[in-house]
Amino acid sequence: MSKIMTPDEAVGRLRSGMTVGIGGWGSRRKPMALVRALLRSEVTDLTLVSYGGPDVGLLAAAGRIRRLVAAFVTLDSIPLEPHFRAARESGSLELVELDEAMMMWGLTAAAHRLPFMPIRAGLGSDVMRVNPGLRTVTSPYEDGEELVAVPALRLDAALVHLNRADTRGNGQYLGPDPYFDDLFCEAADTAYVSCERIVDTAELLKVAAPQSLLVKRQYVTGVIEAPHGAHFTSCAPDYDRDEDLQRAYAEAATSGGEAWRDFAHRYVTEQP
Repeated sequence: MSKIMTPDEAVGRLRSGMTVGIGGWGSRRKPMALVRALLRSEVTDLTLVSYGGPDVGLLAAAGRIRRLVAAFVTLDSIPLEPHFRAARESGSLELVELDEAMMMWGLTAAAHRLPFMPIRAGLGSDVMRVNPGLRTVTSPYEDGEELVAVPALRLDAALVHLNRADTRGNGQYLGPDPYFDDLFCEAADTAYVSCERIVDTAELLKVAAPQSLLVKRQYVTGVIEAPHGAHFTSCAPDYDRDEDLQRAYAEAATSGGEAWRDFAHRYVTEQP
């Protein structure tokens, strides 16, 4: 059964107040076509879960995020995302800052429909201090080790971008890293996969590395063909990050005012 949708059709299934996970990592393979569609919608008051990049920045600038769960928010070649910095300085969003491994384990718990997963990461660090709601558990075995109980990061919806997909929702990455996109999909009630190109299932199987078949169709609600759908972030090996446009984005974000309004109009409104 075909699951093909447009970006606007996929985002049209989201509602204000949802918990939405966005795949990718920093400024790498972010589902920017879906983020732009989200910005064109009226959806707001989101709890956003992301290894953050410009997805977080754009949504924060538009006032769409109520609560952010993240390990970092970076543009990679620009260490700190400027709109995220402004949002934190103004206190316009609530931040739950977790260790990278804790994020992964929270998504894993949700994917397995467990309430939490035990992990050592976070012990002895300020993660526990700045997140007083985190709890520890004691191993029931002889060692009696104390571990952090990372709560499940259950998502209403996930948005991810991959290199290739078929019409049924099987998704493939061809670059160096999966960026946990499979966990985002499995942790969500609905998942929308944009891709550079929709291909026949047989073409997915021609790739030598079977682990590249990252996302399984049973976890996918909709597939969106979006060439350059991660731009200006990278989508290796199809294209690198557009450093010139990313620099223009950061400069406009820092300048604010008319400079930002002009950039946002061109990037969000004039691109599909």
